[in-house]
Amino acid sequence: MRQISKKNGILLVLGVFAMIVLTAFDQFTKYLAVCHLKHKPAIPILPGVFELSYLENHGAAFGILQGQKTFFILITVAAIAVMFYLYLSIPKQQRYLPLHLLFILLIPGAAGNFIDRCINNYVIDFFYFRLINFPVFNVADVYFSVATVFLMILFCFYYGEEDVDMIFRRLLFWKRDL
Repeated sequence: MRQISKKNGILLVLGVFAMIVLTAFDQFTKYLAVCHLKHKPAIPILPGVFELSYLENHGAAFGILQGQKTFFILITVAAIAVMFYLYLSIPKQQRYLPLHLLFILLIPGAAGNFIDRCINNYVIDFFYFRLINFPVFNVADVYFSVATVFLMILFCFYYGEEDVDMIFRRLLFWKRDL
């Protein structure tokens, strides 16, 4: 097994620290939502457009699969494990820095809602775009959605076929340049 270089070790620690901070921020915003929004009328930020409105979501996105806590917990544990494996496997070259940063968003996005499901049996949502009647969401959802969109953009327009092949070869054979 290869030794972790000092530089890559520091980057790994910083990445994990950032994931913890982002997850804590998500949980803090949900705590604020419970304290200031639960059992209260919505707070308009931009009247008729955007408001803060408390919702307990017992399902997934758009409220699908209501009450399937065990399913969501199992899927989320597997997803976080795979995402962390991918995060560790991505080459440490400057070209792949965007992928590292996006996984630093993806993992807390999954972890924030996972914590809610384990503690509350539901996910706390509170951002609501009234103008388009978009489903109520939270900070973890923002992390995950933004990262997913940028991943698609990167793989469509930035990384070429040779990058994708090299990444998948590294993933399959667990070759890391730590």
